[in-house]
Amino acid sequence: MALVTLRILDGANRGQVFDNLPTPVTIGREEGNLVQLNDERISRFHLKIQEDGDRLVLTDLESTNGTKVNGETVQLWILRPGDLISVGRTLLLCGAEDDIARRLAGLRGVDLSAGVTLDGDDVGEMNSSVSLDFELNWSDDPGAQATLHTLLPPELPELLSPGQKAQMSELLQYLHLRIRGLIESAEVSTKTESASIPQRRWQDLLDLESRLARYLRAIGEPD
Repeated sequence: MALVTLRILDGANRGQVFDNLPTPVTIGREEGNLVQLNDERISRFHLKIQEDGDRLVLTDLESTNGTKVNGETVQLWILRPGDLISVGRTLLLCGAEDDIARRLAGLRGVDLSAGVTLDGDDVGEMNSSVSLDFELNWSDDPGAQATLHTLLPPELPELLSPGQKAQMSELLQYLHLRIRGLIESAEVSTKTESASIPQRRWQDLLDLESRLARYLRAIGEPD
């Protein structure tokens, strides 16, 4: 069973820590939620975090004011250590310090299972005792930790049936062809180092964005 640690960074419950909660976890303002928050802007049962394979999946339970993860409104989201969940006036940080430190180490190329970085540098015993303080101060770049919330290419779903694979292939092919048409219509200027597309193609792009938004809403609707 997956365990979830949530720390309240802002809101009426600021400073409260919910450590190693067993999944599924529901968050809302009423009794019966594993995480009950004192926030009139969140719904009675606002969202759920559940285990699916080796992943933690957040589902917005058709809340009135919605759920944001890392600043983006979501219906469904695969949660990772370091993700910021915003509901109402409350801001929650997902993950224990060790989990966040391990994710940061992994993002900079540390192979935690072998104790070496991907470029061959020895990191000694780091894999057995990762320090969040070390990871937070590893780079002098103040924006280094933004990598936690960088959009990375997602993995394809696993264990799909042949029919589901065909549906996924059809959807990706549709998006591929639409985007390819937009790219081919662009006029690139080497002088100004810019690219432009005709107004008609711009409307085509907006239509594609609208369709993607509807897809996301449809797939994020709770069963």
